Amino acid sequence: MAPQDEKEKEILEQSRVIAVVGLSPDEEKPSNVVAGYLIAHGYRVIPVNPGYENILGQKTYKTLYDIPEKIDIVNIFMRADRLLPVVEEAVRIKPKCIWLQLGIINEEARKLAEDNGITFFMDRCIKIEHNRLIAHSSLSRNTP
Repeated sequence: MAPQDEKEKEILEQSRVIAVVGLSPDEEKPSNVVAGYLIAHGYRVIPVNPGYENILGQKTYKTLYDIPEKIDIVNIFMRADRLLPVVEEAVRIKPKCIWLQLGIINEEARKLAEDNGITFFMDRCIKIEHNRLIAHSSLSRNTP
């Protein structure tokens, strides 16, 4: 297994609470599909979207600062050119990991997270990676 795969698997296995920044209530949007998948696989998903009270049956928060519990992963669905303030906020709450979804690349955000000792993934879909590294591998182990 590649080092990045090992690190992703470790983070996913050791995490339980995932804040999803930019989570949309629209069931067709990737953020909603991904969050639904994470909930179905036992994670507590906390939506961060200032425009809504509840998404996917979960209380929604305006900012990461407003969340009253420890966050393991901050999963971000935002345009790369707008996400630096969110990553700065995430660094202050010290999650295990900041994860930018597929297609989102920001080197300045990566450097900020890594300089503060936070694992950082970008341009990777947490749902695809979970399915590939955990859900799929546990299915294959259970198949005769």
